[in-house]
Amino acid sequence: MSALRNLFLGSAFLAVSAGATSAEVVGKVGVDWIGNDIIIEAVSDPEVKGVTCHVTYFDRSLIDRFKNGNWFEDPSNNSIACRQTGPIEIGNIDLSKDGSEVFRQGMSLIWKTLVVNRIYDKANNTLIYLAHSRQVTDGSAKMAISTIPLYGQDVVWKNGKP
Repeated sequence: MSALRNLFLGSAFLAVSAGATSAEVVGKVGVDWIGNDIIIEAVSDPEVKGVTCHVTYFDRSLIDRFKNGNWFEDPSNNSIACRQTGPIEIGNIDLSKDGSEVFRQGMSLIWKTLVVNRIYDKANNTLIYLAHSRQVTDGSAKMAISTIPLYGQDVVWKNGKP
């Protein structure tokens, strides 16, 4: 992450990340000569062992911030891919259609957050992971999903199958 982003987003990130799982940066790809990067983070679902999601987002450089005048936020563009990375053990997850938040990270000083929600599709016995941007106003329609079907002997429900 750029130094400026760390400076401006540090307190906002701490405020919004309470209760959400942490992510580990596993890749960083430069996309132009002014220092803009695509960051790839690995996110483990805290209630579903054996699932890892890889989330990507755009990290604007200091030069890009000077050039465009928008100092305090990164674009809402993101992507997600989730896979089974071990035996799946499902804890106490929200089974409602709203699901629950698995991960969040500030994408602006205060107003914009990258969020990953988990939703259980009971009819198809599948976990759905939705990456989207949450904003106080002017919500973004940019989103991405990834699914993990729950079949086979590698899936254990801690509290019994729903």
